Amino acid sequence: MESDTDRTRYLDPDVEDDPDDTEAYWRRRVYVLAGGITLIALVAWACSGSAHKRSTAQVRNAAATESPTPTPSAAAPKPTATVTVTASPTALPSAPRRAGDTCAPRDVVVGVTPAGTVFKGRQHPRFGLSVVNTGRRACTFDVGPKALLIRISSGSDRVWSSDRCVSGAGANIQMLRRGVPYLATLDWDRRRCNSDAHAAPGTYVIAVGAPGIKTRREVFRLG
Repeated sequence: MESDTDRTRYLDPDVEDDPDDTEAYWRRRVYVLAGGITLIALVAWACSGSAHKRSTAQVRNAAATESPTPTPSAAAPKPTATVTVTASPTALPSAPRRAGDTCAPRDVVVGVTPAGTVFKGRQHPRFGLSVVNTGRRACTFDVGPKALLIRISSGSDRVWSSDRCVSGAGANIQMLRRGVPYLATLDWDRRRCNSDAHAAPGTYVIAVGAPGIKTRREVFRLG
């Protein structure tokens, strides 16, 4: 049974406990508090360790999956264009032409006109010849039979030509003023060159020209 002293200890707060019992009580409280702190520390360590492992694993996984950084290679040298400069000769300006100089071929126009289209019987074909200077200044031109060539042909048959058929032919230099034609007449006796044989009836072509000058042609018939 409880003694009167025990009842008085619970009912009266002024009554002091036994020192030994008080010390044992506080020791138990300290043990419980230390155990709780230890448990909390263990739980915190476990959580931080797991997070550290996950972070390390993530870092390792990221390092494993990261593609290697390509190493820049040296750029290929660009081709260099080689330019070869070739000096071309420069044409010297021609001296200005003076009156009386030889006519430039580009300035001379020749012409031939038959007196008819058909020459019958013993009728001699007659042709009018013309040479015109179209240049800006008067010039000289050789209208001799060797320079101003006149040919009469029928197909591939060369019947007559001034350079082979005119005896004693030489140069005939004429001064040609601009736009003023030089006129001459050719009377053909129907004979072949260097022969007494007469050309047969048929179609013929007369051509007049000179080196560098456009040739003029006309057709006529012998009856």
